[in-house]
Amino acid sequence: MSRLTRRNFLAAGAAGTAAAFVPQTNAAAKPAPVEPGNPAALKSAAQFREKPLSIPTKKDLELSNTFSLGKSTLDENEVITASRWGVVRAHVQGGKLTHLTPFEHDYAPTVNMNGLCELPYSSSRIRYPMVREGYLKNGPASREHRGEEKFVRVSWETALDLVAKEMNRVYDAYGPSAVFGRSYGWMSTGKVNAAINLQQRLLNLRGGFIQCINSYSTAAISRILPYVVGTGDPRSTSWDVVVKHSERVVLWGCDPIVTNDIDWLTTLHNSYGYFRALKEKGTKTIAINPLKPDTAEYLGSEWIAPRPGTDCAMMLGMLHELVRTKKADTEFLTKCCSGWPELHDYITGKTDGVEKTPAWAARECGVPAERIVSLTHELQEHRTMIMMGWGIQRIQYGEQSHWMGFALAAALGQIGLPGGGIGTNYHYSNGGSPLCTGPFLGGISSGVKPVKPSTLPWKGSQTIPVARFVDCFLNPGKTIDFNGTKVTYPEVRLVMWAGGNPFAHQPDTMKLERAWKKPETVVVTDTVWTATARHADIVLPAATVFEHNDITNIGTYSNDGLVAMQQAIEPQWESKPDYWIFSELAKRMGLEAAYTEGLDEMGWIKRLYGESQKMGERIGVKLPAFEAFWKKGYFLFDVAEKDRNFVAFEAFRKDPKANSLATESGLIQLYSPKIASYGYKDCLGHPAYFVPTEGVNTKTKAHPLALMACKSRYRMHSQLDGTVSHQFANINDREPCWINPADAKARGLKSGDVALVKNDRGALLAGVYVTDRVQPGVVVVHHGAWFAPLDIDGLRVDVHGNSNTLTMDEPTSSLACGNIASTALVEVEKWTKALPRVYVYDQPESVLQA
Repeated sequence: MSRLTRRNFLAAGAAGTAAAFVPQTNAAAKPAPVEPGNPAALKSAAQFREKPLSIPTKKDLELSNTFSLGKSTLDENEVITASRWGVVRAHVQGGKLTHLTPFEHDYAPTVNMNGLCELPYSSSRIRYPMVREGYLKNGPASREHRGEEKFVRVSWETALDLVAKEMNRVYDAYGPSAVFGRSYGWMSTGKVNAAINLQQRLLNLRGGFIQCINSYSTAAISRILPYVVGTGDPRSTSWDVVVKHSERVVLWGCDPIVTNDIDWLTTLHNSYGYFRALKEKGTKTIAINPLKPDTAEYLGSEWIAPRPGTDCAMMLGMLHELVRTKKADTEFLTKCCSGWPELHDYITGKTDGVEKTPAWAARECGVPAERIVSLTHELQEHRTMIMMGWGIQRIQYGEQSHWMGFALAAALGQIGLPGGGIGTNYHYSNGGSPLCTGPFLGGISSGVKPVKPSTLPWKGSQTIPVARFVDCFLNPGKTIDFNGTKVTYPEVRLVMWAGGNPFAHQPDTMKLERAWKKPETVVVTDTVWTATARHADIVLPAATVFEHNDITNIGTYSNDGLVAMQQAIEPQWESKPDYWIFSELAKRMGLEAAYTEGLDEMGWIKRLYGESQKMGERIGVKLPAFEAFWKKGYFLFDVAEKDRNFVAFEAFRKDPKANSLATESGLIQLYSPKIASYGYKDCLGHPAYFVPTEGVNTKTKAHPLALMACKSRYRMHSQLDGTVSHQFANINDREPCWINPADAKARGLKSGDVALVKNDRGALLAGVYVTDRVQPGVVVVHHGAWFAPLDIDGLRVDVHGNSNTLTMDEPTSSLACGNIASTALVEVEKWTKALPRVYVYDQPESVLQA
């Protein structure tokens, strides 16, 4: 069982850290013999089965537990459940989910309720276990045809036997260092049917797998801030304090009204009540962003638009103005910070000969020098909370933005004061909402010891940065720098992916498409036909949140309470809960007893609740009996006054020695000797401004526009794109491309057109939306549209509008090796050819032979 503390959980949730690797100690079986008469096998390291599987007949697949059509349409039911978008009540008639109603305690129910309700019946639903036709006939020898061939429907027994056999083959022949069992991110919110934990539990029981570190959300910030303030995700000052004391709120590179619609667990959307209060009070807000965000529209914020990737230049100009006018808080910088003299020398140009004046900053970021100057004094003269988002660290040199943000906040001298300082999670999972007093709910642990360890030598590093997995697939044996260490890529032969869609979040999707053909076998477990599933060999259909029971916490940062996730309908078609899928695989591999510990789905739910009850007793919070909790469906916790009035770094400010930070000096590090010792040219010992390789200031004739890939209000990454949610925004069935009127006019574009957005990495089709909410020289394609590649007149084009088709697969720096998913250089031109059909919402081509 998991024994995570709340802090460990938040770090794992936000940063996507993997479970610890469990070493192997057992002997392995010999590789299977190469199939005679297969020329491809003689030239490949892959080991193929002696005989191909037969393609099933219709007779083999007659039985299906698809629907209960015999139920009366007056068979009414209502249950409570939860998703990333919040707690809902699901209404059922005749065995069909008809509609959802918001939880009565939700401050701002999601606008995506219709898309959620459609999930079980989506046209893109994975209905049956499927195997790529070429894989059935030729196994891994056919991997060059991934993403191109038809699928064959097979029985669950056939599919599970095939997966278990292939897992055993790879483990026995190559060991755990050949198995990539990542599965990234936002699977079901439930603690029992958590696809990632379940898959990695199985892989660890079988001997281990290649671990990943970092997340696509926070790779740069989660690596740099431990050096700066001792933690990658510092707790933010309570919203109650912000509303009461802050005189200026700066929304720097964030759009919390959009991004707080979802939560790593589930949510009551607490922050929306505070945004309403902030607006009603009339607190001045300032949005610093190349795109005018939805939050600024709602609050009536002043909009300042620096060029993408130049935030550090703007902050340096502000720091210079504080130094020049002697308004930098030298008392705070001396008492609470280490490294101000080194940073001061960089600001004033003693280090590199470049004085970072507001005029210099204006040339880099495009914000007038006089506004940089006036903004500096405005923030210094008023109690200011800087709310800094994560988009500005998903760029080249992304580590610098938040390090520089803390330097600016330190120089303003308001860190640790009520309503002042800086917070880096107000935009995520409703950060800043007061922490309630209640027990934490654990999950089914993936950090288990192997039942079948391996003695085969581990080849390469046991852990790689998650966004470098494509580089790893393409370059086994390559060694890279990472956070003061060296990482050597292992050779990946088996990929198991569950509950995620790397074809949405990995930069340079065309490169990923090529790399995805390198491993010998790819197994995907999911609910819908994402591009990842379409590029798999074996596809296992998982149940949606409405089709199984589960349990979860409410509020990642706020810990509002517990909620039952009650099954509303039967699993549609032949989908199965994730727990059932991986338990069945464990059974076939001789691991069932260790995997299930004798518990079924409801058994685990009761165990986790029981452990939470015991934790509650230790902290003085009594939970009801399980039966009473399950009947009511939820239990909410109270907020203590100390948490409602929490001020970040308050105790540290009062006494830095007694409340030291977990940094080199115990203080806020404005210069890090440890980072300096690494000798990285792309991450110095102090925060710095590096000119992005692809940005407005480095535009070319071929690619003169800077792309921004922001979060969509209608999806969570790529989730819900296969439902009615995409109809709210799409133009001519394509993801919109926002473009400034001046740039649109120069290209003969108007709203409603379809445009080709392209660079040397890829091309996509998008619907044109002309708006002055984007600064000139910048275009926006929101992140998360399903990847839909086609070859058109010799050009590989994503015909739907996946923004990562255009971004670069390079590390943010040698320190974090994060992903660059927010920016790129592109050109936009009107599409005048026939519009290809967007096929991604349909079932893939399949065969069923008689």
